[in-house]
Amino acid sequence: MRLTVRTNLAMRVLMYCAVNRHHLTRSSEVAAACNASPHHVAQVVNQLAAQGFLTTHRGRTGGIELARDPDSITIGEVFSEFEAALPLTECFDAEGNTCPLTTGCRLRDALIGAVAAFYRELNHITLEELVQDNINLETAFSGAGCAAIRKDRQRRKDKYLLQE
Repeated sequence: MRLTVRTNLAMRVLMYCAVNRHHLTRSSEVAAACNASPHHVAQVVNQLAAQGFLTTHRGRTGGIELARDPDSITIGEVFSEFEAALPLTECFDAEGNTCPLTTGCRLRDALIGAVAAFYRELNHITLEELVQDNINLETAFSGAGCAAIRKDRQRRKDKYLLQE
């Protein structure tokens, strides 16, 4: 089983927002910190917002933030939203299945059980568990590439405060 790039990016975005939950974050910041395409991150952010994981704020001082507490977001829930439309194998695709073994194949039932176990396990893990007291993750998000992001964030904050 292999996860899609979108699912991987969705988890990176959510973890970044959870680590930085006390302020708005820009998609471009997440892209830089996660070594990802800003275009792909923007698409994932839109999907996460549509699914109720993120709240987006438009404008100069806008950004993104978690829409829910990290302890109420399960990894299984996120994976289900991003992976559900993709059939695991050809026989899981009712419209595109051309496998001649479908009627006698027992592998499909085994795979159904394996996928159910996979999601059942992920449903016990919350976003909070992934980020809480995770110094390595915080360090990764505050690396050299992120220093410029933090500096820009502080500059924008200072500029905004001066305008008030």
